[in-house]
Amino acid sequence: MIVTVTANPSLDRTLEVAGLRRGQVHRISAVHVQPGGKGVNVARALVSNGVAARAIVPTGGVEGRQLIALLTDYDIEVCQVPSAGPVRINVSVVEPDATVTKLNEPGATLSETEVSGLLDAILGNIADASWVVLAGSLPPGIDPAFYAEVIRRLDGRGIRVAVDTSGPALRAAVAAGPALIKPNREELEEVMGRKLPTVADIGDAARELRDSGVGAVLASLGGDGALLVDADGIWHAEAPAVVRSTVGAGDATLAGFLAAGAHGFSALRQGVAWGAAAVSLPGSTMPRPGDIRPESVRVRARIDGGRLLQAG
Repeated sequence: MIVTVTANPSLDRTLEVAGLRRGQVHRISAVHVQPGGKGVNVARALVSNGVAARAIVPTGGVEGRQLIALLTDYDIEVCQVPSAGPVRINVSVVEPDATVTKLNEPGATLSETEVSGLLDAILGNIADASWVVLAGSLPPGIDPAFYAEVIRRLDGRGIRVAVDTSGPALRAAVAAGPALIKPNREELEEVMGRKLPTVADIGDAARELRDSGVGAVLASLGGDGALLVDADGIWHAEAPAVVRSTVGAGDATLAGFLAAGAHGFSALRQGVAWGAAAVSLPGSTMPRPGDIRPESVRVRARIDGGRLLQAG
């Protein structure tokens, strides 16, 4: 069982338009409404590929009820943590060249009682977990060290923790020594406090984080694939993809990596294959087995030190 924690879940509304022009009226060609938040996406990807997942989410308001209703389309075991405030709504506007403009609400403020209830729900629903995934932003009202506190509470229980977040929450989590972090390039640059323009720079930063106590670093690099640094070495993987929407692709990458054992080049290959499949699908649709092409992924143990990463 893989347990995901999404402290700030969302309803994800994706709008497809012919072109985004500021201040103009737009005709929407397609609309996709899906349950969202990084941990929810990871759980959706896992169950879509036959891997058991439990999603822990605070839910409140009409939006929270709609989130749960949408999740009934998936075979996900959902643990709801009641909250007074509504679940946020995130809007992504996608253009034909796959440019995504995102408008993300901050989420409802959680009270001290609701934060305590979320922590209790996590600790009470992990007895059968092999991994706990702490994913996404933290809503107002939660200390940035919340994920770090969860990591410390799970220490010694034989449960590995993966973290996919950003900013102060990621910095605090890194200091607690999780088994795995999955930053993108911008998040990694923020943690390191410097620009990382090349694949080699990403590798150096990942090694530094491992030296500080992080078990493994899986860095998602958009069109440049992903880079893994763990106890056995460093690998860079890429796959061709026809890009329709990048929303949720990093979450699919993390899900594929965990589903394949979360270790070494073979897990990296699966993770990148899942991510490449996700970008070819509309909205934040997670890939199913028929979408995934691991044979198309190229994995290299030799890093091109001078290769510049794509912009954006």
